Amino acid sequence: MAALVVRRALSCRNAIVAGALSSQNRHVRGIATAAHSETEAPSSSFAFSSDKDDSIRIKAPSSGRCETSSSSSSVTMPMSFMTGSIVGKRFYKQVTTRKADDGNGWTVMLDYRTLKTPSKKSLKLPTLSLAKAIAAEWEYQQTDGIRPFTMPLMRLACTALERVPLTRPKIIENLMKKFNQDLVFCRSPGDDALTSPVLERQVEKIDPLLKWVESEFGYKPIVHSSFFGGKQEVGLVNAIESLLKKLDDCELASVDAMAAAAHSLVIPVGIFHGKLEIEEAIDLIRLEEDLQVDKWGLVEGGHDVDIADLRVQISSAAVFLGLSRRC
Repeated sequence: MAALVVRRALSCRNAIVAGALSSQNRHVRGIATAAHSETEAPSSSFAFSSDKDDSIRIKAPSSGRCETSSSSSSVTMPMSFMTGSIVGKRFYKQVTTRKADDGNGWTVMLDYRTLKTPSKKSLKLPTLSLAKAIAAEWEYQQTDGIRPFTMPLMRLACTALERVPLTRPKIIENLMKKFNQDLVFCRSPGDDALTSPVLERQVEKIDPLLKWVESEFGYKPIVHSSFFGGKQEVGLVNAIESLLKKLDDCELASVDAMAAAAHSLVIPVGIFHGKLEIEEAIDLIRLEEDLQVDKWGLVEGGHDVDIADLRVQISSAAVFLGLSRRC
């Protein structure tokens, strides 16, 4: 019974996320053709509150202002929106996109309210495609509650706009700290019947990626069998770090999210350069575990949940990366 419930929940979640991420989804098409007459609508805002209360608060426009001037209404959401809890009921009817007030970027509108980040900054997105995808996530929310865990693109956008600019050096430092222990550098010993199939699959699937790294950055990666990792050439380490420093905020947020899910920096770098597709990346990440599943079977409510979660994390970050690019 529990497994059935989990599968149904995952099916619902994947359908929602898949719809939000698909550029051909009917909701995205509907938003793409929606009128942008809101550019003349009153200026309003959607923001988050640090209050512990999970209720949604709506601040009405000031009655003392002239009707011809821009009214300032706002919707305040609890900080639990960013932690995964179900937050309030859907309070809006229509989701649209429009050009930012300064003409630089795009914003999402909930009715006549402008969507904002948790620190009350305008959610200014670099491309219309990304704005429409995030708008689709909001459009998919049910009337009984707003579910942040079905909005991975919204989360990544908030990370790119708020966390990355403030902590960029720390993010890069943390990524490079784990580089020597990267998943693709670790090899199974292959000295017995249990580990030799793993080594064979690693050579088959991972070696082409390592050869690409060598041709792209000019240094041959060093593989190892130690749990604590080996040490890569200084030139390769410097080349990867230099690449990270050149990424814009959206790109770095995407790479960081994929690296956390993959336990690898090389895999998201491969996705960034177009060397790996999403499914190829997921297969590399799960290479050893999939071999165990093939041998011993899949644990319902365990392996299937992990697979679904990994797909959402890698897919959403990869799609966010692609949609955020202006060219």
